[in-house]
Amino acid sequence: MAEPGEGFYPYQAPIEAYGNGGFRFAGMSHRGSLLCLPTGMHRWGPTKAAEITPESLAPVFACAADLDVLLIGLGTDIAGLDPAIRDRLRADRVIVEAIATGGAVRTYNILLGESRAVGAALIAVERAR
Repeated sequence: MAEPGEGFYPYQAPIEAYGNGGFRFAGMSHRGSLLCLPTGMHRWGPTKAAEITPESLAPVFACAADLDVLLIGLGTDIAGLDPAIRDRLRADRVIVEAIATGGAVRTYNILLGESRAVGAALIAVERAR
């Protein structure tokens, strides 16, 4: 996982496409899961919902003061989010929405287009929906 500030793309960008195990943004392709934060677009380790932990979200917590909303794309899974994660984000005054990756991508793009303080933690999927 990339550390904050080591984003492989140093700006937050809309997602142009997703599927085939990755994402397209800023005219580039990225294979694997992705964190979209005010610090940039970062590689992210989780490949399934069960791997989302407070540790995997450390870069999110580090920039929580710059976020109003965090969208978590759970892949194709419908799964609960660890209550400790929700509690930590709530304490940081960040609204969290954990949904399928496709819905998270679409909502992220809308909120980013509205210049909202939004971030996304997106598990890569094979098929776009």
